[in-house]
Amino acid sequence: MAALRDETKQADRSANHQRPSRQRGAAPEKAMPVMMSSSLAPHAAQNDLAQLRITMVDRQVRPSDVTAYPVIAAMLDLPREEFVPAALREVAYSGADLAIAPGRAMPEPRTLAKMVDALAVSQDDRVLVVGAGLGYGAALIARLAQSVVALEELPHLAAAAQQALADHAPNARVLQGKLAEGAPENAPFDVILVEGGVNAVPVALSAQLAEGGRICAVFVQGGLGQVRVGTQQGGQIYWRLAFTAMLPVLPGFATSSEFAL
Repeated sequence: MAALRDETKQADRSANHQRPSRQRGAAPEKAMPVMMSSSLAPHAAQNDLAQLRITMVDRQVRPSDVTAYPVIAAMLDLPREEFVPAALREVAYSGADLAIAPGRAMPEPRTLAKMVDALAVSQDDRVLVVGAGLGYGAALIARLAQSVVALEELPHLAAAAQQALADHAPNARVLQGKLAEGAPENAPFDVILVEGGVNAVPVALSAQLAEGGRICAVFVQGGLGQVRVGTQQGGQIYWRLAFTAMLPVLPGFATSSEFAL
């Protein structure tokens, strides 16, 4: 019997050794994380991006006195993250200008929304966007206008804009060329948006504006920037101050004798 009891105790000690107990006060073992299936992950990500668009409009655009419903609706619907470099997708909805090339920037949502709002784009308007970059501004205006020509000078930006606009703005097309020259073969335009800074507007560009047409640009003098809206009347552009903002001066838009305010 003594031998039997010794064997039983030995078996118990062996079992306890194989089944370590948790020390008092130790944290419970963590469960393995549940991996989201590939069919659910994109859906969840899209929901997150849609919420970021709503937050962008509610916190950046509406508080800046942009109240026109067509502009608000377009910004809520258009996926801004598809118009930025891949490395910047996570900050696509931030309230900052995004660098898209040396000396070039995609305007922050507030600035672009206020510029578009100030132009009062209508469904019958033919629009020229100068310095279209990756195409977001052109796509936004395309939701409001009859047609859009997106003029871009840098080949890699023009190619990326063409691809994005094909998916989101079928009434917009990309034209690669010198920004300061505009698109005379497609003129006149009812609206011209210069999506960047200028010291002044070239006469060759302002001449492409139809009678009664509107033009908007960020005028940069020293370290200050002013967004002005001009109206074509009797061969003259009459400018008014809209608000303050700053963007890098676009290639070809430095002041010269061939420029007119």
